[in-house]
Order: sequence, then structure tokens, then C-alpha cells
Amino acid sequence: MLEITKIANKIKKAGGTLYLVGGAIRNKALDLPITDEDYCVTGFTKEKFQKIFPEAKIQGKDFPVFIIKNKEFALARKERKSGIGHKAFEFVVDENITIEEDLARRDLSINSIAQNVLTKEIIDPFNGMQDIKNRILRNTTDAFKEDPLRVYRTARFAATLEFQVEERTIQLMHSLKEELNTLSKERVFIEFKKALASSKPSIFFEVLKKAEVLDVHFKEIFNLIGKTQPEKYHPEGDSYNHTMIVVDNSAILTNNLEVRFSCLAHDFGKGTTPKNILPHHYAHDSRGVQLVKDFANRIGLPNSWVKCGITACKWHMKAGIFEQMTPSKKIDLIENVSASNLGLEGLKIVVACDKSRNNVKETLNSVTFEKIGIECLSNINGKYIKEKYPDITGEEFRQKLHEERVKWLKNMQ
Repeated sequence: MLEITKIANKIKKAGGTLYLVGGAIRNKALDLPITDEDYCVTGFTKEKFQKIFPEAKIQGKDFPVFIIKNKEFALARKERKSGIGHKAFEFVVDENITIEEDLARRDLSINSIAQNVLTKEIIDPFNGMQDIKNRILRNTTDAFKEDPLRVYRTARFAATLEFQVEERTIQLMHSLKEELNTLSKERVFIEFKKALASSKPSIFFEVLKKAEVLDVHFKEIFNLIGKTQPEKYHPEGDSYNHTMIVVDNSAILTNNLEVRFSCLAHDFGKGTTPKNILPHHYAHDSRGVQLVKDFANRIGLPNSWVKCGITACKWHMKAGIFEQMTPSKKIDLIENVSASNLGLEGLKIVVACDKSRNNVKETLNSVTFEKIGIECLSNINGKYIKEKYPDITGEEFRQKLHEERVKWLKNMQ
């Protein structure tokens, strides 16, 4: 803090003002951890900043951002949309731009707050503090609709902060639907990943659904809407509602995003179930494999996520009826899943989240295949087979390993 005060005093002495802006103020008001601090400088030109702080490193092609001791300092700026998409803007940076003008170009009122570093005065021209108090997400100005990325940022903030989105902002999000396809996979994935890491990821999809834009990048989730299920097993409603419950359950059990994605993707196949066989979803587990790949290609998922999602699709149904399966089929599941990226522990979480109606932690304790699988693999392994059958190799070795595991499981029952 002493260092930032020294920088602020140097800026003041040269005729400028230093403000802390954006997320740091929002998080402080919400008593949340401050992960980074962004600063805005008024009354300065690029040349003046470089003269006062020759040690500063410059980043950014369209407008300068200066780095001093790992903190970012941007000059106050205005911007004007110059085309279609997230990057089509012209920027104006000069020493006459006020902090209020700089804040006006930001996405949401809760992110459009500044604090004078030296005087501690709060600059809040768009009532962001009141919106924080009321837990409301509201567009700062109509300039919101100039950047399609703000659609996903708003939905992500709704999930991470568990805020409501104001109706006018929902309408502006909808107005950007056609431009969403101009976003890069990388930017969409970043927002999706942050939302998935929240304590209630379903809010992200609910907001996009309300804004009628869910079908652009999240088609596989959108297609679950209206896909009815047998009420006896799914009193919660259609496949979309079920998936939202499952992904929120996953957030209770694990911070592993690959597993959370697997929970989200486990029923993708239900989105392509023919209407004439509803509410049943025969073979949805196998259909889901290609849909995970389609989803991954559209938003650029890491390959490890894809592999986990595919395993969840292929095996969650069998794992859910593990107790009813023959010993041989049980070993098939154990061997295949244990060798996958998701693993037995990951699939156990998927199954628990899928089956749970009230208390997912209690449901997790009732899922047995993971414990049985680990014990089986530990007892009947390659070393065991080599000692018992020293002369076999190759396919015969693998077959004998499978047979011995089946015998072990029969003896355990």
C-alpha cells in the first residue's frame, strides 16, 4: 500500500489523479478476496506517464496499459464501436477524459466504481454500490450492447456472485445474439470455465436461457429443454432441469472442473432423443459421445475435459445400476473407467450427482462401485497374474487378469 501511495503522489504532483477501479472495489464491498488491483489514471498522456515512470512496461496494442511492480495502470479512455464483434473499437486516450467518462464505458454498474487512491473518495456515478447492496446486475449504459462478450460476462457474474440480472440488461443481452458468433472460442471458454467454478453454475445457463441466447454456444444444453423424462425417476422435470441440479450438486462435492463438466455433459444424449419415444431416452449414453465432441469443438475445451465428458456419457447409466450387473460386466466397468481420465472416483461423483434428490453427500456415500473397484484392482493386478501364471503374455495375460478379477468379485459377494 505504501508503494501505491508513492505512485499516486507522483501522479498528483505531475497534474494527474490515480484511481482504483472495477473488481477490487466490488469485491471489497462484498467482503470477497481481492485477486487483482486495476488502476486508472486521469490527466495524463502516454508520453507523460512514460516520462514520470520510465521503469514501466507497456502492454496492449489498442491502448496502453503500464505495468509497475505487477500492477496495471491504464490511462482514462473513451471508446466507440467501429465494427462487429468484441474487438471492433476505436479508443480515445487523452488527458481531458474524466474518471466518470472512463467508468461509463464499462459493462456493469457494479464494475463501474472508482476510488481516489489518496483521498479514498468513492466515485459511483451509476449507483453501483446500491446495486451491490441489492445484489443486482445492471448495465452501466447502453454502450453495453456494443460488446457481445458482455453477454457471457454478465451470466458469469450472476453465477459467481449469485446476483439477479435486471430485466433491461437481459434485453440488451438478447440484442447481442447475432454477434455472439464473432467471439473467439478462447473468450467463450474463459467465461464458461469461471462460471463452472462457481458454487452454483446453473445460474450461468439460466441467465442465458432467459436472454434467449443459450442455443448459440451451448446448443447441447439448450436441446435438453422440453425433453421429458419418466416422472417416477425424475420428478424435477425435463432433462434441462435435471442437468442443472446435477451440475449444482457437483459444485457441492468437488472443485475439479473436469468432473464438474462431466456432470454437466453426462446426459447430453437426451437432447437428441426422438420425440416419439419420450419420456424414455434409449441409447442416450452412446449418443452423448459425439455431442461432447461437438460442444468441445465449439468452445475449445481442453482434451482432458473431453475425455472425461465422454467417459461420463458412456458409463454413468451402467454405474448407476452397478449392483444389478453381472460380475463380468462390473469388471468391464471397473477396468475401463479406472483407465480413463475421469477415473472411478470421478464417475462416482457423476453418479451421485445424477441420482441425488435431496442430500448429495449422503448419496455419494451410498455409491459402492468405486470402493469395490479400487480394492479389486489393488488385489488382482499384474504382479498377481505374473506370480500365478508366469508363462503367459499379451492378450492371454489380459484375459486371465479379467477372469481372475471376476472370480475375486464373485467370492466377495
